[in-house]
Amino acid sequence: MGFVIGVDGGGTGCRAALATGDGVIVGRGTGGPANIRTDLEGSRDSILAAVHEALRDAGVDAAVLARTPALLGLAGSNVGPYRDGIAALLPFPHAAVETDAAIALEGAVGAGDGAIGIIGTGTAYLARRAGTLREIGGWGFLLGDQGGGARIGRDLLEETLLVHDGILPPSALAERVMRRFGEPQQIVEFTREAKPADFAAFAPWVFEQQRDGLAARILGRAAAAVEASLNALPVAPEAPLCLLGGLAPLIEPRLAAGIRARLSAPKQDALGGAVAMAARRFGQKSREVAHG
Repeated sequence: MGFVIGVDGGGTGCRAALATGDGVIVGRGTGGPANIRTDLEGSRDSILAAVHEALRDAGVDAAVLARTPALLGLAGSNVGPYRDGIAALLPFPHAAVETDAAIALEGAVGAGDGAIGIIGTGTAYLARRAGTLREIGGWGFLLGDQGGGARIGRDLLEETLLVHDGILPPSALAERVMRRFGEPQQIVEFTREAKPADFAAFAPWVFEQQRDGLAARILGRAAAAVEASLNALPVAPEAPLCLLGGLAPLIEPRLAAGIRARLSAPKQDALGGAVAMAARRFGQKSREVAHG
């Protein structure tokens, strides 16, 4: 039997699936962060960990990797040379690297018209209309990802220092952060080597104490950023619009009623989209290899 592999890699974690050439998933696995712009070699390790777990889950020997093509939707692949860099580090005979937004769109709406907003560690938006793709955002933590978990966590640390300096009013949430670090200098030291996923680890604190004034300001900015991006997508009114990602259920209630009314449930998740794209691109070839 010939197989294909689909991978969904983001700033917080990675998922992989082994599937038949027809796209039927037979094994699944998970791994660590896989943003190839942030950490290329670490992403390779996360991808391989997830793929090997998927093979074990399917009861398939790892030797099959040498003849199994893969389609990978990875955060950080929309800029720079990172697509070629990660493909060269992987053991697959064919490794097609797409953006994480591309596989999410495929999973959510299929191959037709529609649009998505992904709200996770980072943020990205993608629309397809009459076969033309339009992407918004995905510029990374330093210059983009507004409304995502990493930026929410970063904003919490920044505004905690403003509370400490007396620029902003006292906040129970800021006090919680200060108890975690002990002193403001340790917050600054944390940021020296922190990656987006490290900042995103503080985002749940903001949602847990969302009635705190500090949290309310941060979440208000996040929701406004998501709304602006969704409104900028060139999607027909009748086409599906889906909000995806780990923070989507938490951000959605804060969006304008008009946007919430347009949202629809995705057909499947991003990993399912990666598998569907892999089967469409490589399925026939994998069956030919299997039949030798």
